[in-house]
Amino acid sequence: MNIYFLIRVVAGFSACVNKYVVYLPKMISIKPHHFIDIIAAFGEGASFAPHPYGHAVHTVARKILKDINTKIKIELGADDICAPCIHNINGLCDDTIDTSFRPLAPRLKREWNLLVDKRWCQCLGLKQGDALTGKEFCERAERCLKEIPNIYRENPPGINAQKLSSIKKGLARIAEEDK
Repeated sequence: MNIYFLIRVVAGFSACVNKYVVYLPKMISIKPHHFIDIIAAFGEGASFAPHPYGHAVHTVARKILKDINTKIKIELGADDICAPCIHNINGLCDDTIDTSFRPLAPRLKREWNLLVDKRWCQCLGLKQGDALTGKEFCERAERCLKEIPNIYRENPPGINAQKLSSIKKGLARIAEEDK
């Protein structure tokens, strides 16, 4: 959901008021792994439909993919995708992850996400609150591809190989569509 600002310009005389409405789209607040997940899903041809959890992956993905130059802000807590999710309880995710295939990963999704997001930030050279465009994020992500096994070191190699392949396809599609 975008927030819009109404700007009223008063010109000259008090009896003559000109009103102008300027719509300024809100910067998208996003976790690094959410951006990466969007790229990977796009690489696999995802349609980005609403999810039963009610999160906003579908709407955020569409906005970013519609205009890769959209401004984003790095968020390590609850982002615009998390905001409407049924698992977002006062800004904290109460969901758990399947650790059966990654036993060294934290059980709580918020702990897993933070761990992975911090690793992404380190590789991308970003920190909480940094602002950039989606295109700039993609350029940085491309330089981090070799780090996928380290960023997701709790995952088995086969899952990381699939993730890497999907991200590469997504980045290629984005670059092609941005021409």
